[in-house]
Amino acid sequence: MIEKFDAVTQDTLLNLEKTQRNFWNISRQTAEFLHNTIINEGFISGIEVGTSNGYSGVWLGKAFKSNNGKMRTIEFYEKRYSIAQANFEKCGVADIITICPGEAIKVLEYLPEDLKFDFAFVDANKRESVDYFRLIHPHLKPGGIYTCDNVLSHKEKVQTYIDAISRHPDYIHTVLDLPAGLSYARKIR
Repeated sequence: MIEKFDAVTQDTLLNLEKTQRNFWNISRQTAEFLHNTIINEGFISGIEVGTSNGYSGVWLGKAFKSNNGKMRTIEFYEKRYSIAQANFEKCGVADIITICPGEAIKVLEYLPEDLKFDFAFVDANKRESVDYFRLIHPHLKPGGIYTCDNVLSHKEKVQTYIDAISRHPDYIHTVLDLPAGLSYARKIR
């Protein structure tokens, strides 16, 4: 069940939904699903690859904040992460979200070895999805959830990722029929 967001957050999310196509944001249905997953699982640490204007980050951030957790988000374009930061501040989640500017692969390569997450959400360069998975895998705790958006809408571009996670012995994977398609995997060991 989704918590009732304050009026500022609700207005911000509605305004961001109007620019969904310009900023490649996830659907509200997918955002609600991810939000609920984080809350219901009690996750307290997360990483997002692809901040854009902060739409998904607000949803994820609200869930992590409810669980007294924190998250990191990675964005290459300065204009986008500046917009996202302003949206995080408006929605009261800037205190628990760290924006990591730069190319996602480079940022992920330099994550501290001991940094662990219970949740990962990827919505960035589709052709690099398999690389993001390879780099996040060592940081995802057993029992954690790994998600990737656009696996149906961009199937050809993410096929190497789908093959890799589906065959990986440490994951139970499925594709959920949410708008654009959501890869959903639990790390079992």
